[in-house]
Amino acid sequence: MMVLITYDVNTQSAAGQKRLRKVAKSCVNYGVRVQNSVFECVLDGAQFQKLKGILGELIDPELDSVRFYFMGNHYQKKVEHLGKSEHIKVNEPLLF
Repeated sequence: MMVLITYDVNTQSAAGQKRLRKVAKSCVNYGVRVQNSVFECVLDGAQFQKLKGILGELIDPELDSVRFYFMGNHYQKKVEHLGKSEHIKVNEPLLF
């Protein structure tokens, strides 16, 4: 299933900046960045639960937030894009 992950991490402190880097790095391990704080991830249920647990431990729930949008298995029909796109397609093979 496609899961769109968005986050807002308070970066007013050095600790917040560190949390932001860790959240972004964790999301990169599971998906593709499509905006500064937005990732498209194709995950199964176990992968989603693992990533959710990781992010839950990284953020400060008093200052930060993470949102998960479930696009389902037929997400291609639910996503439209306008403008420049430099990201890879998350479900296609990578050729170098």
